[in-house]
Amino acid sequence: MNTSLFELFKIGIGPSSSHTVGPMRAALRFARQLASANLLEQTAKVNVDLYGSLALTGHGHGTDRAILLGLSGEAPDTVDPTHIETKLSVIRTTNTLNLLARHPISFIEAEHLLFHRNQMYPDPAVTTHPNGMRFSAFDAAGTLIAQDIFYSIGGGFILASAEFEAQQNTQAPTTRTVPYPFRSAAQLLATAEAHNLTIAELLLANEVALLNDPTINRPQTSSTESQSPEAQIKASILTLWQTMQSCTTRGIATEGILPGGLNVRRRAPRLAHRLQTEGSKDPLAPLDWVTVYAMAVNEENAAGGRVVTAPTNGAAGVIPAIAHYYIRFTNEATAQDKEAGLIRYFLTAAAIGILYKENASISGAEVGCQGEVGVACSMAAGGLVAALNGTNAQVEHAAEIAMEHNLGMTCDPIGGLVQIPCIERNGMGAVKAINAARMAMHETGDHKLSLDQIIATMYQTGLDMQSRYKETSLAGLALNIIEC
Repeated sequence: MNTSLFELFKIGIGPSSSHTVGPMRAALRFARQLASANLLEQTAKVNVDLYGSLALTGHGHGTDRAILLGLSGEAPDTVDPTHIETKLSVIRTTNTLNLLARHPISFIEAEHLLFHRNQMYPDPAVTTHPNGMRFSAFDAAGTLIAQDIFYSIGGGFILASAEFEAQQNTQAPTTRTVPYPFRSAAQLLATAEAHNLTIAELLLANEVALLNDPTINRPQTSSTESQSPEAQIKASILTLWQTMQSCTTRGIATEGILPGGLNVRRRAPRLAHRLQTEGSKDPLAPLDWVTVYAMAVNEENAAGGRVVTAPTNGAAGVIPAIAHYYIRFTNEATAQDKEAGLIRYFLTAAAIGILYKENASISGAEVGCQGEVGVACSMAAGGLVAALNGTNAQVEHAAEIAMEHNLGMTCDPIGGLVQIPCIERNGMGAVKAINAARMAMHETGDHKLSLDQIIATMYQTGLDMQSRYKETSLAGLALNIIEC
C-alpha cells in the first residue's frame, strides 16, 4: 500500500482534479524546484506545453488558470476561490507573472502556455499518460536552465517523468511501511480476517503508521499531539467531511448559470426546494435527496468552488451524497453512533479507492468515467456497508456490484466542461451505490465475481477504449450534441 486516505480525499478547487488540481500542483512544484536549485532569480521566461487530454479539454477544465496560479505559488488546498479571478486578471492584463509570488517574469499567455491538440504525449515516440505537460525555464539570454515533464494521473496525483517511469516497473518496492499492507482485495480480506479486524480498523492502523509522513498533506484540524494517533486521524477525516458539508450547503443555496458557455442552470437549489415543500409525501424522497446532494457538490465543482476530490473532482459528489444519506436516512440511534459510522465509511471507502488507484486507474483520460464516477460509486457502496456494520465480505461484494454496472462508461464532457453529463452522472452513481450496498447486505452466500476481477476488467476495458472517448471531447455526447 503506497496511497493514503488523505491522498485520495484532498481539499482542492474545481472543476477537475486531473486538469485543474494536478496541473496547479505540477506548476507549483516546478516553481519550487527552480527556487531550491537557486534558479528562480535567473529565470526570465517559463514555457508550458500541454498535451493529450490536457490540451484538448484544458480550457474547459481550467487548466490554463491552474497553471498560472501554480506558477504564482498557489496550492489547490489553500488558494482562496474568491480571489482567483483578481489574480488571473492581473497576470493577463500586465503580461507579468510573479513566480512563487516573489520573482516577476514576462508571461504572455498565447506565447508561453501552448495547447498541443494534435499531439497526445510530450514525446511522440513514447506512449505514456495522456495528461502530460512540459515546463521549461529560460534565462535572460534565452538559454534553457531547467525542464521537467509531469503527468497528471487522476485524482490530483502528479508524477514527474522519472517517477512515472519508475511506477511502470511492477517490481518497484513499496515505499511506505504500514502494519497491514495489501495489494489486492483478496489480500485485504485475508489480512483483516487473520487479525480479526474490520477493513476500517485495518486502514486506520495503516493511517496511524503514516501519521508522521511529511509527504502526506492532511487537512488542518483542532486536534493536538496530546491526542492519540487514532483520534488525530479521525479528526482529519471529520475535517474532510466538514468541507464536503460546506460544499453541499453552498451548492444547494446558490442559484444561477454555471460558467463556461453551455448556459447550464444550477438545478440542486430548485430540486431541494421542491423536496422541502412537497417531498415528505413521496416514498422515494430519500433517493431524491441523494441526487440533490450529489448534484449540489458537482455544480459547485463546475463553478470552480472548494471541493474534496473523492477520488476525483469529476466524481466528487458521490461520496458526500452517501455520507449525507447515512446521516439523515439510516437508523443509528445517537449522534455519536453516526460519527463512528462516518469514520468507518470514509476509512472503508478509502481502502477500496486505494485498490483502484494502485491496480488500475482513477483517471478519466486514461480509462474513461468508469475510473471516476465508477470508482466513486464502488467506494461509496462498500463504505456504506461498513457504516451500517456490514461484514468485510459484504463490503467487498457491494464494491464489486457497484463497479460491475459502471464498466465501459465513457468520459465525453460536452464542450470540455465538467457539467454535462458529469453532474447528473454523480447523482446516478450515488443512487447506484445505495442499491449495490443493499443488494450485498441482503445476500448470504458467496458471489461469482470478485472485486479484484472487476478492477482488472475495468482497467482492461479502459485500455481498450478508444482515446476519443476518454476526456478528449472528440466523441460521444461531446460530439453528437453539436449535431442535435
